[in-house]
Amino acid sequence: MPLQATSGAASYDAFGGGVPIIPNYIEEVFSTYLYTGTGASQTITNGIDLAGNGGLVWTKIRTVAQGHPLTDTVRGSNKISFSNLAGSQFTQSDTITSFNSTGYTLGADSGNFGFNATVNPHVSWTFRKQPKFFDIVSYTGTGSNATISHNLGSEPGCIIVKRTNAAGQQWFVYHRGTSSGNKYLMLNKTDAEDTGFFWNPTSTTFDVSSTLGLTATGGTYICYLFAHNAGGFGLTGTDNVISCGSFTGNQTAVNLGYEPQWILFKNINNAVGNWQLVDNMRGWTSDLRKAFLFANLTDEESLEDTTDMTLTSTGFIGNAGANNVIYIAIRRGPMKVPTSGTSVFTPVLGRSANPNYLAGFPVDLGISEYRVNGSNSTGSRLQGSNSMDTASTGAEASDGSLKWDFMNGYYTGGRTTDFISWAFRRAPSFFDEVCYTGTGSATTFNHNLGVVPELMIVKERNGANGWQVYSASLTNTEYLILNTSAGVPASSATRWNSTTPTSTVFSVGTHGATNGSGQNFVNYLFATCAGVSKVGSYTGNGTTQTINCGFTGGARFVLIKRTDAAGDWYVYDTARGMTTLTDPYLALNSTSAESATLGSVTTVSTGFALNSTILAAINVSAGTYIFLAIA
Repeated sequence: MPLQATSGAASYDAFGGGVPIIPNYIEEVFSTYLYTGTGASQTITNGIDLAGNGGLVWTKIRTVAQGHPLTDTVRGSNKISFSNLAGSQFTQSDTITSFNSTGYTLGADSGNFGFNATVNPHVSWTFRKQPKFFDIVSYTGTGSNATISHNLGSEPGCIIVKRTNAAGQQWFVYHRGTSSGNKYLMLNKTDAEDTGFFWNPTSTTFDVSSTLGLTATGGTYICYLFAHNAGGFGLTGTDNVISCGSFTGNQTAVNLGYEPQWILFKNINNAVGNWQLVDNMRGWTSDLRKAFLFANLTDEESLEDTTDMTLTSTGFIGNAGANNVIYIAIRRGPMKVPTSGTSVFTPVLGRSANPNYLAGFPVDLGISEYRVNGSNSTGSRLQGSNSMDTASTGAEASDGSLKWDFMNGYYTGGRTTDFISWAFRRAPSFFDEVCYTGTGSATTFNHNLGVVPELMIVKERNGANGWQVYSASLTNTEYLILNTSAGVPASSATRWNSTTPTSTVFSVGTHGATNGSGQNFVNYLFATCAGVSKVGSYTGNGTTQTINCGFTGGARFVLIKRTDAAGDWYVYDTARGMTTLTDPYLALNSTSAESATLGSVTTVSTGFALNSTILAAINVSAGTYIFLAIA
């Protein structure tokens, strides 16, 4: 019976009487959530249905030397084990007080277990039970070897087992990346792999042995199972979202087929290998792994910079030397195509509170501009504490105040309403970002936009080349420069290698501004997303005209550039006003203050309207223009 899928939809539609297939997405089963403790009841809303599906909440207070408490729906919200401790579980009623359909609720944590310490920052990682991702199993020992059933729906790549009712019991770990199937590790220790027994994992069972005390008579056990490249996600049900692998060597490019957001890894060849936890919310970037946490230690988060594991668009680059390093990696989300502009973009005025750009979602790219003189600071989560100015050719510079570890915005020093920020979240069909190292030779790089990019903005991060712009409205031998007002210059085959990007890769040629050998680059990629964004072009008519973007509530952001002649990169937004013709604009290529008398662009229900009597430059008769509009 045939099935019909609609791009971006939440489900497949079965016609002819079939059963609909409901796609799964990583953002529905996993979350990294950052919050500040209150010492009183608070609800963590991370979008994970723990009440209906069950799962695990793993928590760490970031600024205090205290353990990692783990609580799950199988044992109950009042049962706690620490990943850094052997021994039996603890019982405390006011840590997690309920598992909810969109997260969980915290109590006062009067026992000081590290869930909700007043004023202190915390991180929690939530794993929802879902076939081909994660499962939880409990069992009672009989004194003999046993075969345990599970519902992971695929062969586990990693299994973590803990006895919960006896002192001195370790966290035993099976991982497919060890040297043989009879090896084990201990989550609460740095010990190298050791020989124990054959786990014999299958898609429905695994074995436990009395050898390691994993079947003691009357012993109660909890097991966490992680899948490996099992598919089961995305519109087609074939996308992988979790991988359990290993690597050796330095500067090893590990290809997961996706960009990860979280990883747990360990050197398994000697007894100095901590279980290290990294996530992209706390400082894992394309250049550094900055925020250290260790599953086997109580240590507070360390902010020491290191390049031992850095992000790429398809995985990560690791440094293991001669050792074997195992890992569990989880795919970055969201995977679902957005249906609302407000979920992935907002124009927001600065404020004195923290974060000072309050976006309502985790921000991946922020362009903040000083309205008084037009200077700006452009940075991203992947670039960490480094920022650049779109009006300059200068290399990125470190900004120690730039912080991205907020669930609802970002921070970049003292800001007031004299500043405006355009805050973007990465999402399929809307916006993606790729950091890459140039090769000097024509090549392609992967991206995760999921559709063909229609606008790309490339900047050399550690050099003084200008901002190179690709537009689908031009040819693949043409380009614009974001930091200048110039129109399309003479054709150049070396920027984009005369090659149009695809839904999976973009091409760069030999030009130093897009692919200088050994140089670092960032590429911001945009596309048209129905009802959310529109990348397009228009021809000026010299009077007024409406640009239909297919929106229903009007544009909240518009970027316009003339291509056949000189013209600024004009920016309009609803935070500063897009309702009257005298609402202000800024120019990304200029350090001039915003103009409060030459607005000329207003929002209308389907997109935006132009009025050349106010500012002729945005609608010159027969002039050609490109634009990016966001609802």
